[in-house]
Amino acid sequence: MLLCTVRGCGLPLTRDQRRLVCPQAHSFDIARTGYVNLLQPQDRRSKSPGDSAEMVAARRRLHDRGFTAPLRTAVAEMLGTTRTILEVGCGDGFYIGSLAPGSGHGVDISTPAIDAAARRYPECHFVVANADRFLPYASGSFSTVISIAARMNPLEFRRVLQPDGCLLVGVPAPDDFIELRGKGRDRVARTVAEFAREFKLVNQRRTTTEADLDAASIEDALKSIYRPLRAEPAGAMRVTFSLDLLFFRAA
Repeated sequence: MLLCTVRGCGLPLTRDQRRLVCPQAHSFDIARTGYVNLLQPQDRRSKSPGDSAEMVAARRRLHDRGFTAPLRTAVAEMLGTTRTILEVGCGDGFYIGSLAPGSGHGVDISTPAIDAAARRYPECHFVVANADRFLPYASGSFSTVISIAARMNPLEFRRVLQPDGCLLVGVPAPDDFIELRGKGRDRVARTVAEFAREFKLVNQRRTTTEADLDAASIEDALKSIYRPLRAEPAGAMRVTFSLDLLFFRAA
């Protein structure tokens, strides 16, 4: 299922003890925690792309305190019963680790995020790669692709999906973290238009929850989001978590 990411190769990878190799002898070591790093130097813009270890840890603490559980429940309800799932931009595995225990696949450009995901959900399969350029999976590998508050690549999403596959996209709603970063844009129309050539929208839902965060959790929230209005942690306050969920079928 996995493909070699060396430029111009793209051949299937097979396991050889503690590494993956392709027919052209390109090899990738499997980390002790079980993930594989397929990210090529030319496919990253910085030495440490994606979320930092500090951001990943802060976001995980918010998850572990249950603040984001209603969002995960809403995602599970929209997906229903499915088979092979790939989460693109999976972060620390919060969604895929519970939606598809034992069979889920996740890809992210952040090595700290993928390492955390592999440690937390060892039964799933995690890869470091730049999904903006190429998803290192064979065409038609998955019945479902999900992308929650992450970058989107419609052509690659469609390629790795089976002919009757489905796609679930979650984008931050305008009131997501509104107390910490102000009101955001409504991204639904733009996202639907971006996927219109490859997918048909069949369902959509906004899911919103509020949680009372103490000062430590406010600090974690500020570390975990991008472009916050506040530079310093505030005291305890109620914070809004909100996603627009868009469910597509392959066109």
